[in-house]
Amino acid sequence: MPSRRAFLAGLTSASLTPTLSWADVGSPVALSAAMTPSGAYVLVGLTATGDITFQIPLPARGHAAAAHPHVAEAVAIARRPGTFAKVIDCGTGDVKQTLTSPNGRHFYGHAAFSSDGLLLFTPENDIATGAGRIGVWDRSASYKRVGDVPSGGIGPHEILRLPNGTLAVANGGIRTHPDTGRDKLNLDTMQPNLTILAPDVTQIDTAHVPQDTHQNSLRHIAAAPDSTVICGFQWQGDPYDPPPLVALYKGNGTLLPAQMDDTALFGLDGYIGSVSAFGDGHYAASSPRGNLAFSFDQNGQQTGAHKATDVCGLCAAPDGTCLVTDGLGRVHTLTEDTLQHRTTHKLAFDNHLVALTT
Repeated sequence: MPSRRAFLAGLTSASLTPTLSWADVGSPVALSAAMTPSGAYVLVGLTATGDITFQIPLPARGHAAAAHPHVAEAVAIARRPGTFAKVIDCGTGDVKQTLTSPNGRHFYGHAAFSSDGLLLFTPENDIATGAGRIGVWDRSASYKRVGDVPSGGIGPHEILRLPNGTLAVANGGIRTHPDTGRDKLNLDTMQPNLTILAPDVTQIDTAHVPQDTHQNSLRHIAAAPDSTVICGFQWQGDPYDPPPLVALYKGNGTLLPAQMDDTALFGLDGYIGSVSAFGDGHYAASSPRGNLAFSFDQNGQQTGAHKATDVCGLCAAPDGTCLVTDGLGRVHTLTEDTLQHRTTHKLAFDNHLVALTT
């Protein structure tokens, strides 16, 4: 039997199914799930100025989508503990295919493509054991599932392709079971971490959350052009003693806590909803519970905290700013020290903006 490395390398010889590019569908810079005033769910493409380039119906509430790096195709992943994912042609609006997690597994709402767009990676929960797994799907074979690998921890909420071709996995550390809904079953023993996987999905580094803050669940991640990872946390410990809820990973198994204003930190209910890198060495984080969007410099020093109701979605824009969305349908632009309203749509944007490579 060939090794996993040889098997995955062999997949790259397959050709992609022809389809439109992102430029052909209006050059969006991000995707977002949203809800219309009638209660219908949609997937939308947004430009850098907040205009909508397309709006496609979804069968249920979306969380995040994996955006293909080269063609106008997205895979919308069901929210935890959902078991389906929809492959969507963003040119026609057609649902091309429905992916279903294997028996005994569920998805976490996020996924990512390989750099060449041939493989899709889905964070999953092995319900019986609680172990985190990363499912591997071959797009060139109609998204046939070709295997899975350990995520490096429990509760792999988000996976991200880094500019250097590796993959980062946010292992939140929290065990759940569909029979108990979203109840958290192991808060006393949880061990969140950031795991880095090589392109062949072998593990190459792990950055653990320190033991004295082991209840700081790592949920969301984003990457800078130099492959620095910004990490957003959701604190499960003493609500009156939250640690910093943002950190930077620059390699070597280390998470560097951001310097956050204590007054703002205590008003977040321990919750960061999204993170992003933007511009030349700047970072952003949002808290819909705290109604705040934060900016940080390259060293993780907070440079701004800006009020915006139910703010969450974040995404780097080509002009060096950060695109921001909220649950009231508003689109904003965040810089190092300002938050400017751009436009408002008759939508309630969901938690995440998914960056596109055009």
